[in-house]
Amino acid sequence: MANQYINTTAAPWLEPVAQPLQLSGFAASHCYVRQSRAMASVRKPVIVRKFSRDWCAGYAGATFGQDAAELEILDLSGKVLHIGWEQVKWVCYVRDFPSPTQANDQSNPERLLHKRFSIRPRTAGIWLRMTLKDGEELEGLASNDLSLVQGAGLLLTPPDTRSNTQRIYVPRQAMQSLEVVSLIGVSARRRADAASREKEPELFPAQPDPALET
Repeated sequence: MANQYINTTAAPWLEPVAQPLQLSGFAASHCYVRQSRAMASVRKPVIVRKFSRDWCAGYAGATFGQDAAELEILDLSGKVLHIGWEQVKWVCYVRDFPSPTQANDQSNPERLLHKRFSIRPRTAGIWLRMTLKDGEELEGLASNDLSLVQGAGLLLTPPDTRSNTQRIYVPRQAMQSLEVVSLIGVSARRRADAASREKEPELFPAQPDPALET
C-alpha cells in the first residue's frame, strides 16, 4: 500500500506531553497514549479514501470543518494529518478499523459492497445518485434539509447500513454529476397527517343558521 501519511504534520498540542517533570520513558509514553486516546474519544473513526486510491484511517470530528481548506484527522499513531479536499474522494464513518492481517480489509477497508440500492429505500430522505470524478457511481440517502444546497459536501446514508460504513461524506468538488432519484417517505407522512386531521373532533362545530331552517 502506498504511503498514507502524505501532507503529515506533527501535532503541536501533543509535543509537551513527553516532557513534564522528567518522567521516565515508560511514564511519558503512557501519558502520550492516554492523551491520544482522550482526543480520539471525542472524535469518530473514519476511513479517508483518496482519488489516488490510497486511504488512511483515523479519527475525525463529527463535522471535521468541511468548510476548511484541508481535512484534519488524528491517525492511529497519534499524528495529525492534513489532507487537501481536492484529494479526497469520500470520508466514511466506520464501525471499526481494518485488520492489518486481512487482505480484503486492506483493499476495501470501508467494506462498501453495495454502492447502489437494490430496492427502494424505506428510510425517509432524498435518494441521490452521483457520479464521482473518477467515474464511479454512488447512491445514498441525504436529509431533506438545507444541507442539500449549502455546505462543502453531502452526508449520506449508504445503501447497506449493515456494512462497516455507517455514513459517507462526499465533498462537492469530488462530484462530477448529481441526480435526485426520489423523495422517500413524504407521501406516507402526508397521508398520516391527513388521517389524523380527519379523526380530530371539531372544537367549535358549526351551528345551524335559524334563518335557513324556516
